[in-house]
Amino acid sequence: MMSPTHIATGVAIAAPFAVLTPELATLVALAAMTGGVFPDLDLFVGVHRKTLHFPVYYWGAVLAAGVLAVAAPSTVTIAGFFFFLSAAVHSVADWFCGGNELRPWEKTSEHAVFVHPLGRWLPPKRLVRWDGSPEDLLLTVLLSLPGLLLFEGPVRLLTVATLVVAVVYATVRKRVPDLAPWLAE
Repeated sequence: MMSPTHIATGVAIAAPFAVLTPELATLVALAAMTGGVFPDLDLFVGVHRKTLHFPVYYWGAVLAAGVLAVAAPSTVTIAGFFFFLSAAVHSVADWFCGGNELRPWEKTSEHAVFVHPLGRWLPPKRLVRWDGSPEDLLLTVLLSLPGLLLFEGPVRLLTVATLVVAVVYATVRKRVPDLAPWLAE
């Protein structure tokens, strides 16, 4: 899935706070949005969907951060919990997308996300055929609705910016390998 989808997932994860505890809503949303995009930083460092994608280990961090947030609630511990929760969801969600390849619509890779404790790649399920596919864009739009309807200020602004990036990326996705040959290196 494209990064905007993972950012929008963070907004959706934070949505209950907009209603139940509005004083924490912005903090929770921003932490979840940041956690949602964090694993994709391995596009720039290491191996994508391996270096910062931890579909198992993040859940341990979620558990530890959750215990800490309950035992010593603060903005830092609560934000940490939602950061790790969103990063964990991201890492698992990529398993349901296409393979980890420059042209995932060609289906030449059976590497969706690396599972470190097993020392192997999970094969892609391809429910979302590739990052930037029409269904990926639709998912981004749907997951962004809470950010547009329930939040104000920076969360709403970032949600709008995320949607703009998603539309542009989905529009040019199939041309990205030709436009940016350095990605293949």
